Amino acid sequence: MLCLTDVPVTRVAGTPARPPRPPSLRMAVRDPYPLYRTLRTHYPLVYDEPFGAWLVSRYGDVRAALADPRLVPVPEEGPAAPPEMGRLLDRALRGPALAALTAAVERGAHVLARRLAAREEVDLVAEFCDWLPTATAVAALGLPYEDTARVHRWCRTGLGPPGGGRAELAAFLRPLSARRRAHPGRDLLSVLCTARTADGPLSDATVTRLVAMLLDAAGEGTARALASFLANLLDSPRQLEVLRARPALTAGAWAESLRRDPPLHVVLRRAVQPVGAIPAGATVACLLGSAGRDPDRFTDPDRYDAFRPDPGPLVHDAGPDALLARLTAEHGLRALLTALPGLRRAPGDRHLADDLVRRSPRTLRVRT
Repeated sequence: MLCLTDVPVTRVAGTPARPPRPPSLRMAVRDPYPLYRTLRTHYPLVYDEPFGAWLVSRYGDVRAALADPRLVPVPEEGPAAPPEMGRLLDRALRGPALAALTAAVERGAHVLARRLAAREEVDLVAEFCDWLPTATAVAALGLPYEDTARVHRWCRTGLGPPGGGRAELAAFLRPLSARRRAHPGRDLLSVLCTARTADGPLSDATVTRLVAMLLDAAGEGTARALASFLANLLDSPRQLEVLRARPALTAGAWAESLRRDPPLHVVLRRAVQPVGAIPAGATVACLLGSAGRDPDRFTDPDRYDAFRPDPGPLVHDAGPDALLARLTAEHGLRALLTALPGLRRAPGDRHLADDLVRRSPRTLRVRT
């Protein structure tokens, strides 16, 4: 458990032994890294009044906070899926279903990459990263291709509570599920529709919930992580060439990108019990963007090193989100390198991030 009783607490202005109280996170949208350094060094546990949360910034403290049962996801992030739902989906994504998901990623990546090959310059974010997770979900579930745009909207904007987009998804899936129950195929929707528990077959409501979880995994977070991964490699052309020759090293390069440039810089938790100086009911902001660049944990932490021996993941690499993101990165990179042998950054200004919580390139213009 997190032991915040040993972490220095800041509630008031600084003393001569340290710099003045740091600005709020809200003031560091363009470039948060100088603030992260100040927080880690002088304010490892501080209450940020404008942001309305206690900030935890060091690698060890953030890792412990994310695993502390006294700190739970805040309601704004949406209620977590019941554990049994996650276990059902994990079981479904094995064997033939995992093979189908992997094949869907590979096929979708190559289709999208080949479409870009005839063009001299393209934006990988808008034309590859944003669409590959959706294309994968459509193919893996065996959904009609003509409904890709609708599925993409669900992936990007979320489904919300059962009375919102979830009801629309349920109506969309109902006739498809009926056909899969009568004549199952090899796609993931067939796997879900024919799965059984001790209570019998999964209900339509449960199938809808599991499909919603997969579409959520194919959402903005996966697209942003893929964009940052490709940007890191394009900014490190020698490392990219090594991966071209040795694709088995891609998994480590992906983990390193998540360390250096996570798609989500701030993860919020609510204290259901007092945790050291943090009172019950308070919000805790776990700064993943700061923890991943903690020099006490990583050598030369600001540098992207695709072959770093231990990128030290902050979150458990399991579940549909992590699985789909990893498959998307590995097969997406392979498809781009195959279809676009001259892939490189296009000249011009780089897009500056304008969101502190969710950070990634909004454009990634490349020459093919």
